[in-house]
Amino acid sequence: MNRLLITTAALGLVGSMAVAEQHTSDTSGGSSASMSDMQGELIRTTDITGAPIYTFNEAQDEGWDPDFTYDAVGGDWNQVGTISDVVLDQSGNLRGFVAEIGGFLDIGDKDVLISVEDANLVAAEEYAWVTRLNEEDLESLQGVGDDFWD
Repeated sequence: MNRLLITTAALGLVGSMAVAEQHTSDTSGGSSASMSDMQGELIRTTDITGAPIYTFNEAQDEGWDPDFTYDAVGGDWNQVGTISDVVLDQSGNLRGFVAEIGGFLDIGDKDVLISVEDANLVAAEEYAWVTRLNEEDLESLQGVGDDFWD
């Protein structure tokens, strides 16, 4: 009986290690050499910075899916600014964007942080982003200047 319990426990441990190993390899992103196999699936930050950011006419609080990707810019969306930078946390995870909003010809504009939870990719011919926040929500966000990053 003890041998059966020990064997069962050992098999359970090995099985859980195999599951953990499988899970780890799925989220690792692969090796540097295998990244070339991902051609067409990767986006460079240079393709994101300078991209327009749009908003819906109304805030999209209900039914917003932060993982959804649009394939075209909506005809009724308003361009409210551009992405000026990409924000990572200290672990290297994408956390959001710095968006330059408002103003005209760089006069009166403001840089704000937009979380990835509040923005969706528009994977059209040229990349763009749409945020669930409306223009008033964006303008009420705290501005982030160079001193914010010090």
